[in-house]
Amino acid sequence: MSVATVSRTLAGNYPVSAETRERVMAAVASLHYVVNVHAKALSGRVAGPVALVIKDITGPSLAHVAAGVEQEAGSRGHLSLVCSTQGDTKREDDLVQLMREQHAAAVILVGGAAPDDAYQRRMADYAKALDSAGSRLVLCGRPPLPKGVPATVVDYDNRGGAFQATAHLLTAGHRRVLFLGGTPGFSSADERRLGHQDALRAHDVPYAEEMDISGDYTRKSGYLNTREALRAGVKFTAVFAASDTVALGSLAALREAGLRIPRDVSVVGFDDVPFATDLTPPLTTVRVPYEELGRTAVRLALERDVGLASDDHVVLSTQLVIRDSVRTVR
Repeated sequence: MSVATVSRTLAGNYPVSAETRERVMAAVASLHYVVNVHAKALSGRVAGPVALVIKDITGPSLAHVAAGVEQEAGSRGHLSLVCSTQGDTKREDDLVQLMREQHAAAVILVGGAAPDDAYQRRMADYAKALDSAGSRLVLCGRPPLPKGVPATVVDYDNRGGAFQATAHLLTAGHRRVLFLGGTPGFSSADERRLGHQDALRAHDVPYAEEMDISGDYTRKSGYLNTREALRAGVKFTAVFAASDTVALGSLAALREAGLRIPRDVSVVGFDDVPFATDLTPPLTTVRVPYEELGRTAVRLALERDVGLASDDHVVLSTQLVIRDSVRTVR
């Protein structure tokens, strides 16, 4: 048979006889033939993948973003690809270029970043390169870009969530709140620190430098920083950990020191990852809609591609979830 006859049979866009179709499909089965997806992508006959680029695929919060991306992309007929950078900007550059070459429908970058000039230039270059290839850059939980850059931003209310967490402790009568924050200079960490300070001002509680400790969002950081604060004699009746994983480490250090939660020290986290309800006591924390972040990122990118989406910057709300790790003091 001619190439044209086989092509028409496989595409199903031209009438062929039942005998011809049967012979072609028998050859397909015997040769284990598969369609060249790259060729179909170039012709515009197949939906490009949605790529999620994150620093670390093992983090519980980022795993939920990935789940949201996969669910939404799958419901719209797109394959999802998850790529990890391990914090290497060169690898991020290479992955974005690879996704551009693969004709990805959208490239979603997730995680906090320092919003300096170098970041702004890199993201603007990504956005323009992807846009020229018919793709869309989506920044998820990352600092926004200047107006006019072809990118979509999906964020959540870090500052408001942190305000709720600290305000909850202050309303319960605590005045010495140890804040275990993230790395200064990163957008999410800075916003959570500002929200904490907003709540202190709103309740006329003086800011104390020794009560504000920076670290990364790991259990080890929470454990070591809490242990060091206790050894240094810092007086506090409550801890606001800027992530649930940090809270987990802080709880371990407090118990190691013979302190009971919440009788001796109250603890609040941030994220509401699944293990928060399984801790003893269950952890009061700020719920971040991570799966919704992923779904919204995909929806806005793909609907913009067909002219349905109008928002380039969306901020989702956070919510304080009250459990049993905070007690009222008199």
